[in-house]
Amino acid sequence: MKTTRLRAVALSITAVALGSATLAGCGSSNNSDGASASKGSVTISVEGWRPGDQQATIDYVKQQAAAFHKLHPDITIVPKEWQWNAATFPAQLAGGTLPVSFRVPFTDTKGLVARHQVADVDQDIRALPYFDTLNKNVLAAAEGTDGKVYGLPSDVYANGLHYNRTLFKQAGLDPDKPPTTWDEVRADAKAIHDKTGQAGFGEMTKSNTGGWILTTLTYAMGGRVESEDGKTATLDNPGTEQALQMLHDMRWEDGSISPNNSYDWAGVNQAFAAGKIGMFVSGSDVYNALVTTDKINPDDYGLTAIPLTDSSDAGALGGGSVNVVSAKASPTEAKAAVEWADFFRVKKYTDQDAAVADAKAQTASKQPVGTPTFPIFDQASYTNYQTWIKDYVNVPLGQMQGYTDSMFALKLVAEPAVQTQGVYGALDPVVQKVLSDKGADIPSLLQQANQKAQQIIDQG
Repeated sequence: MKTTRLRAVALSITAVALGSATLAGCGSSNNSDGASASKGSVTISVEGWRPGDQQATIDYVKQQAAAFHKLHPDITIVPKEWQWNAATFPAQLAGGTLPVSFRVPFTDTKGLVARHQVADVDQDIRALPYFDTLNKNVLAAAEGTDGKVYGLPSDVYANGLHYNRTLFKQAGLDPDKPPTTWDEVRADAKAIHDKTGQAGFGEMTKSNTGGWILTTLTYAMGGRVESEDGKTATLDNPGTEQALQMLHDMRWEDGSISPNNSYDWAGVNQAFAAGKIGMFVSGSDVYNALVTTDKINPDDYGLTAIPLTDSSDAGALGGGSVNVVSAKASPTEAKAAVEWADFFRVKKYTDQDAAVADAKAQTASKQPVGTPTFPIFDQASYTNYQTWIKDYVNVPLGQMQGYTDSMFALKLVAEPAVQTQGVYGALDPVVQKVLSDKGADIPSLLQQANQKAQQIIDQG
């Protein structure tokens, strides 16, 4: 999802932006929003910082854009303030207001490819020196049915359980021993509520994030919301019902979920960083956004693996982003966009000099360095990268061991492959109803949601 979870960062520089605005005004061709090319030079707009990001993040982006421009003097980068959002993305796509280079969730890429809404960058991706070492399962998210590659994967994650160490201490809990079962999550959430007055657990409920996190809980309990072939909706499964019953009981029996619980990705992050929520489920790398956007106190933060039931099908929902290019881009612009995605998102995981340079720049701009993510290569590449940047790591890794000690052993389960956002959207009202109506009929709600999701899947 990520979003939402499309969490992360981007790039540019004020002087470059001003200069490129002039170029865009008098350039010989404009192929997409903020893109122009003239006599061997090219100017492209790229996904920039998120709305609400601090100045330090913007400064970092500017520095990276400047560094890229020095390496590629024929390419000018113009960042835009932008963040993927399921509710606004379709209109932006239809209106042509997207940057030339932007990220979409794994689950949305194939649909964009099938509708010819992103550029064919197969040749440019395959020319990257590390192409043959990319994880094939990760790369598959960027491939079309024709076997071509339509983007560069990055920001791979598995959802985890984030918790507030300070609230744990105030509730008499040990922050170095976070919960490992859902029974423990429920007990700890109740203790936090009873002893601190804050919500013990926060649940996203809207903009498709309610369905995203409910699907995460479903996977953790061994259920699935879609058949393997993507043809059949299976929202009304025992795992989803079990997850909803747990949320219902935490809300209505324990009082550990606040009655004011209308959260999307940004909203739950803000509430958590402000110390109003004891625990919540989201992508493993959300710490970056908590720091750069929500100003969390690092001492408050803890991360652990999402609890799994004893079911053999239980697993952690995993996903990521694909750096894609607007279908309106010229071949020159598309090539520049791939070079930018390589420079900013991926190269640091394969090249020690690039890793150190990036870590130095992030440190200078007070950005998080070392937040756990799944590499798009393998465990060895992750270990190498961590070794390269160890002198610059400024995140509280010791407070994330519940996650890092187990992340490569986790069973990852991909998000539903067909009409992902539609399926999530069908589940949003179910989560909202369960948390707002004590007498909610969970089986009936799931049957209705399943019918809606099936219609969405059948429409293609």
